Amino acid sequence: MPTSSTKPDLLGIDSHTFKDLEILEADTGDASLFDFCNRTRSAGGAAALRRRMQNPWASAKRIDATQQAIRFITEQRALFKEMPSVYAIEGTQAYLHEILPSLDFRNQLEFALGALQVWINQDSHYFSIVRGAQSACRLIRGLRNFVVLPHLQKATGELGPLLRQLRVLLTRPNFRLVPDFDIGSQSTWRILRLDQDLRVKEKDTLNRLLTLVYELDALVSMADASAEHGFVTPEICTGPMQVKAEGLYHPYLTNPVANPVSLNQQHRILFLTGPNMAGKTTYLRAFATALYLAHLGMGVPAQSFRFVPVQWLFSSISLADDLRRGVSYFRAEALRVKTVAEAVAQGERVLALMDEPFKGTNVKDAFEASLAILERFSTRENCLFMFSSHQIELSDHLHRLHNQVDCRYFEAVESGERLHFDYQLRAGISDQRLGMRVLREEGIFDLLDREVNQIADSSQTEPLENS
Repeated sequence: MPTSSTKPDLLGIDSHTFKDLEILEADTGDASLFDFCNRTRSAGGAAALRRRMQNPWASAKRIDATQQAIRFITEQRALFKEMPSVYAIEGTQAYLHEILPSLDFRNQLEFALGALQVWINQDSHYFSIVRGAQSACRLIRGLRNFVVLPHLQKATGELGPLLRQLRVLLTRPNFRLVPDFDIGSQSTWRILRLDQDLRVKEKDTLNRLLTLVYELDALVSMADASAEHGFVTPEICTGPMQVKAEGLYHPYLTNPVANPVSLNQQHRILFLTGPNMAGKTTYLRAFATALYLAHLGMGVPAQSFRFVPVQWLFSSISLADDLRRGVSYFRAEALRVKTVAEAVAQGERVLALMDEPFKGTNVKDAFEASLAILERFSTRENCLFMFSSHQIELSDHLHRLHNQVDCRYFEAVESGERLHFDYQLRAGISDQRLGMRVLREEGIFDLLDREVNQIADSSQTEPLENS
């Protein structure tokens, strides 16, 4: 298990949870959460956003700084249309990484001879230099005009230091040589001199400028995605771990049914029951996705959302056996629980979601394992858990768990010929058993019985052979 102690500001989130929540990739080929949030204009901005989504915050201070930046961008969105063009950004990136001849001669005669050689013998390189230098100049001019906008002086959160770094970099002496007009009409000698100043002397500075621009692009994308999807800014709380939300829903759903969430030190465990297809797994994913977005500093899909930041977020929704490693399904489940237990044992603030654990063993083992885990989870301060299960028999024992378990359920509406689901969370434990009904509704028994009847009918009508 990776440890978060080496990076205390970052949320611990492992590859399995990334996969469960489809944060960076979606197995089905649909859009991932990254795709859902990506409104960046440049490839570098998209890479910066991906890095952020790989490393969400665990620190309330860092989350708040990102929230402030996103709020400012949303309120002053028109200002950020004044950022340099994508053409200038991408052109500068290509200019710095393209293999081109450099003229770094201090002797003017040698520089002039070198410039002449580039012009005569390497004209394609020369035109690449001109094009790249033009892009770099446009980037610098665009940033000059952008960072002095009056309202940007009041930028808050992450934006303040970011903009200050841009302003400092733009005061470099060599950047002062960049004219306020397009350099296309300049002489070959002057363009190559400018290329020397930019691509040789200030290459590191230009790369740093681009890095800051990409971070701006990523922040604007996060602000735009939050606004476009109507997300609400979470309230960051202090003290013992808690999460409370109203109107929570999964952002991928077209017509979602919203539900509440409440986990705290009086109810550390949400025990979730209900038949298949009623909404348990979607509810777990919706909650985990919202909590993850909150740790990024983004808005979340809810009417309201309050939380104390955690150090580790674990999900155990989609597990599989591993034939090559000789890991059975139940062993995979046990190893997943062990990963959570290791973080809990280290005293970390953990939030873990387990969707119908211990399916890979017999009913008695599953019951005993679930009860044993719930008993231990219920005593862990500053840890919160969601635990969905079909083991409704556990309800007879949950009252012993220090009153730490909040029981909720989803159910199917059985009126009419077909089952219907309202996806509303209810208090209590579901005792619905719908397996036989679902099999009947799908006509499985009719298919099997029809095959048997056809065989019986054919055997009765078959003529007897003469002896």
